[in-house]
Amino acid sequence: MDDRREPPAVPSAPAVRVSDRERDRTLGVLAAALAEGRLDPHEHGIRAGRALEARTAGELATLTHDLPAPAPSRAERDRKDLREWLAEWRYWLGGAVIMSGIWGADCARRGELTSYWPVTPLAVWAAVLIAFAVWPRDGEDGDGSQGLSGGSWPDRP
Repeated sequence: MDDRREPPAVPSAPAVRVSDRERDRTLGVLAAALAEGRLDPHEHGIRAGRALEARTAGELATLTHDLPAPAPSRAERDRKDLREWLAEWRYWLGGAVIMSGIWGADCARRGELTSYWPVTPLAVWAAVLIAFAVWPRDGEDGDGSQGLSGGSWPDRP
């Protein structure tokens, strides 16, 4: 008896041609599934061969549609956390421009320079951003990581 299982086809998969990078990404998903025990070596070999021969996105989709998406690597999580942290600094800069504009308009209305009140909220905001970058905390993988790589910002609405 032949125990070779063929992966079921995914209906209405796109017929867009794929690049070598997309084939490599699919091979990575298949390798991760093999390492996790989700695929046996024989089925992995069949799917990997088909991935190398695939011409369209639909053909690649049929090879991985029944597998969970691989967890992001540590480097990917670090890049994502850094992007989010830098985005928070852009929000800080926008707040600085708005508060400074309000302060400047108030000074112009009064006809004299007053104390620069935006320094207090901006300093507190900056301290929170810096603390987030350097404060030790447990990461998702429980490694006691430091700084940005140990977590992520809450999603913005």
